[in-house]
Amino acid sequence: MKPGKTYKYRICNAGLKNTLNFRIQGHTMKLVEMEGSHVVQNVYESLDVHVGQCFSVLVTSNQAPKDYYMVASTRFSKQVLTAKGIIRYTNGKGPASPELPEAPVGWAWSLNQFRSFRWNLTASAARPNPQGSYHYGSINITRTIKLVNSASREGGKLRYALNGVSHVNPETPLKMAEYYGIADKVFKYDTIQDMPPAKIGKVVIQPNVLNQTFRNFVEIIFENHEKSMQSYHLDGYSFFAVAIEPGTWTPEKRKNYNLLDAVSRTTIQVFPKSWAAILLTFDNAGMWNVRSEMWERAYLGQQLYVSVLSPELSLRDEYNIPDNALLCGKVKGLPQPKPYTI
Repeated sequence: MKPGKTYKYRICNAGLKNTLNFRIQGHTMKLVEMEGSHVVQNVYESLDVHVGQCFSVLVTSNQAPKDYYMVASTRFSKQVLTAKGIIRYTNGKGPASPELPEAPVGWAWSLNQFRSFRWNLTASAARPNPQGSYHYGSINITRTIKLVNSASREGGKLRYALNGVSHVNPETPLKMAEYYGIADKVFKYDTIQDMPPAKIGKVVIQPNVLNQTFRNFVEIIFENHEKSMQSYHLDGYSFFAVAIEPGTWTPEKRKNYNLLDAVSRTTIQVFPKSWAAILLTFDNAGMWNVRSEMWERAYLGQQLYVSVLSPELSLRDEYNIPDNALLCGKVKGLPQPKPYTI
């Protein structure tokens, strides 16, 4: 780096399981962006980056000219793994110090860092209006869904589940079955309840599809009763991460939501024995995946799909399936459905 210059770094956790703490020896980081959203530009000495999350930070080369270590180490794991890289000043006069900055301890620190993240209400997004012109906190919630993760062994094999259902993909792709009008022959909608039972017993292995009303404003609670860290991603949407707290969720917890400047993002972490709440409008027609970002969990069933159908069946809301799409399963050989029109 050239002395006195400011550089933008993009930090992404593309791992399979572990939260990472990222820091730069002798330097602070100014957070400017998070998963596509401009944020209030707070300064941090280190950042916890959970699985699937991405941050952009500004780093100024204002220290003594020499080498410095970039450090990424695992968090919330029994064995701490550490990786290092080197930042080198162009006029550097010495090697990096072997004394690496230490990562914080415990997940309470990480929870407090989450609470410090704020949407920059005056920044412009991909439109002339500032980010804060969408007042999500004043919209009435039309549906609340609580998703509780669990693990069990079924037939001697480990499975992970949401609300007692461990998702498995059918032979016929879900969206293809829906598009061809044979969804009832492939899967059932809403096999899980919006509010799970107090105690989840035996895990059921089957396709897990929620039927959502187009353009409804929905509250989703991710509740983690386990001792392990969780991270979730929702395809097709950004959502407002309004709260993370220890314990179990109840409607009274809404009084603690950030209804003004929660960050619009696509992933949310859930700490052990804790819950996280997100708000969003399901205004993007399609079949969208909600999944654990811990890939062993997603692979073994800790995921589901959200079906959002536009009642208009219009090209304004959703494209037609391509004419050259490969057909398989129960839709193979069926005539092409009537195409959507404007």
